[in-house]
Amino acid sequence: MNGEQTDDVIALEEVSKTFRDFWLRPTVKAVDGLSMRVRRGEVFGLLGPNGSGKSTTIKMILGLLSPSGGRLSLFGRSPQSVEARRRLGYLPELSYLHPFLTARETLRYYAGLCGLGRRVADDRTAQLLKMVGLGEVAARPVGGFSKGMARRLALAASLVGKPDLLILDEPTSGLDPISTKEVKTLVKTLAKGGMTVLTTSHLLSDAEDICDRVMILNHGKCVAEGRVGELGTSLEEFFLAKVGDADDFELAEFLKN
Repeated sequence: MNGEQTDDVIALEEVSKTFRDFWLRPTVKAVDGLSMRVRRGEVFGLLGPNGSGKSTTIKMILGLLSPSGGRLSLFGRSPQSVEARRRLGYLPELSYLHPFLTARETLRYYAGLCGLGRRVADDRTAQLLKMVGLGEVAARPVGGFSKGMARRLALAASLVGKPDLLILDEPTSGLDPISTKEVKTLVKTLAKGGMTVLTTSHLLSDAEDICDRVMILNHGKCVAEGRVGELGTSLEEFFLAKVGDADDFELAEFLKN
């Protein structure tokens, strides 16, 4: 993994991850021989029910977990490399924001972590607050924000370093329809600007709205992959036809949303 130029921002080749107990005995094979490529400038959706291996895959891409087998690269480099990490932004499923900081202070804090100078940090903070529609509440403590406002602020925080790759873990989780629409609109705007986006979701409607291609996981394996428009009249219909009875894979929760 020498950092050669490639159109594959993320590349997985037969990647597996097995978790072990205290005595190093295998307990769960969370990811099982997964191969995946995310190309520069596309929005790629990693879909599946709870326990399908989405979060484990994301953690390996972020360099937080090491694969048990296979090869994984980020921008042609190891995910643990500083060069690769500098080029990505991450929105976790839960937004960890300090309730006593204002929206402006929150983004300035993240700008400091990115090593930005004060003038650049101030300019970027103002730009991002305006972009996510929080400019008028920049001086309000985050603890008083609604879930939708907090989610938009967390998304802004993930963009402070102007990443080439944005990874979104369940970006609309727990949001009402209006907040969900706002977040999806922001993601589509970023994609139109040329940013590569990898998003996980158990909501098929979200993927249909924003993704160019999707991969559907179940029990750590890929059960389908392709462009959204090529998978059928809807992702839900395709999923049921491809995977089978929802009860067999505990997909009732996956599909009801």
